[in-house]
Amino acid sequence: MTTMPPYTSTTNACKLCRPLGASLAFRGIEGTVPFLHGSQGCATYMRRYIISHFNEPIDIASSSLGEKHAVYGGAANLKLGLRNVTRKYAPQLIGVATTCLTETIGDDVKMIISEYEGEFHTGEGHPRIVSVSTPSYGGTHMEGFNAALQAVAEQLTEPTAPHAGVNVLPGFVSAADLRYLKEMLGDFGLSFTLFPDYAESLDGQALNDYPLIPAGGTPLAAIRAMGGARMTIECGATLPERSAGSSLQRLYGTPLCRLGMPIGIRETDRLTAELAALSGRPVPERYSAARGRLIDAMVDGHKYLSGKRAIVYGEEDLVVGLTSFLAEIGIKSVLCASGGKSGRFREAIAAVLAGLPVALPEVREDVDFHDIEDLADNLAVDLLVGHSKGYTFARKKGIPLVRVGFPIHDRMGGQRLLHLGYHGAQALFDSVVNTLIAKKQDDSEVGYTYM
Repeated sequence: MTTMPPYTSTTNACKLCRPLGASLAFRGIEGTVPFLHGSQGCATYMRRYIISHFNEPIDIASSSLGEKHAVYGGAANLKLGLRNVTRKYAPQLIGVATTCLTETIGDDVKMIISEYEGEFHTGEGHPRIVSVSTPSYGGTHMEGFNAALQAVAEQLTEPTAPHAGVNVLPGFVSAADLRYLKEMLGDFGLSFTLFPDYAESLDGQALNDYPLIPAGGTPLAAIRAMGGARMTIECGATLPERSAGSSLQRLYGTPLCRLGMPIGIRETDRLTAELAALSGRPVPERYSAARGRLIDAMVDGHKYLSGKRAIVYGEEDLVVGLTSFLAEIGIKSVLCASGGKSGRFREAIAAVLAGLPVALPEVREDVDFHDIEDLADNLAVDLLVGHSKGYTFARKKGIPLVRVGFPIHDRMGGQRLLHLGYHGAQALFDSVVNTLIAKKQDDSEVGYTYM
């Protein structure tokens, strides 16, 4: 007889749900309203959660299902909701993501949308509708984010004549990271489509009037033409085989180049080398100089970092990039943890550390903060690197926390944290060094004012 291990419920999860990730991806498309097919509470909770990080209003529509719809289905509510969103917002696109309720009762969303389009789409001016399956009882927000991008790539792109543009799919990064990537691509003289692009729609300007749909986002015309691009650059070391980039390759033969997140020197070097090859230009002086300053800073600060031990947690691809960066600056990652379970996490960590004089850390996927805390008891940790949901653990153990990624709910400016490129690595380096110095000052009985 097979004995099953005792079941332990998730305690303080180190992940978020799929529909939230899909909503973020849809917000990065011009003129788009995210729409959750499920109960009103799902959309309300996710709006509040996203707003707490970005400090920007975000509307997420809902089909507002109740108890009776769990029995009779939610088709009528979905159609009514789509009709209301079309009338009120006049969007270019509605991104429909499912939830645990509608996946459990078995609503055929694609069929319902097809029926709706047959009933109401009688002329020009109607929005396109994209649907994606994102049951929130399984997976993570990153799976929902990537699934939404893949759905858009498969449902909106069209056969297009070859053109000189480059598709750049950076993954889930900050608004500041997106702005930085656009500057970098422009400095290399490349024509590009950044997908998704919520640099403005989730980090906009102060306005006198509230727009129903904020400005910004990847234009639909650019998305439709992505199949004709000369190359797709897709960032992520743990991406599934089927992704937006691989869909473009399969449907249109668009060449695909997969890179890790460009965090730290080595990974950024790979990106700049690829951009230089595509553009036929040398790396601009701005980036060469930033690289040199970063190396100089590493030399200046090595005495504060050498031999320090860190736990890195969060989204798998972000953790992979941060682990590489920490190894470059002399910090040993002793635990790399994520709530995701791609099955590629350990392999990606090993690959990104190859050639560096460091041992492979403990790598755990599908964990929560209860697991991380148990593992940390025997690791003699000096630093935590991750999002703000680790603060309770950090405070309990008296370990300093460097906040990165998403969500950051207990500080201002999480959406403006720069992680990518040489400039992002410089900002991260300064933050790590100063966090450790502050900890040493705080622990000193007399304090000191000079390093």
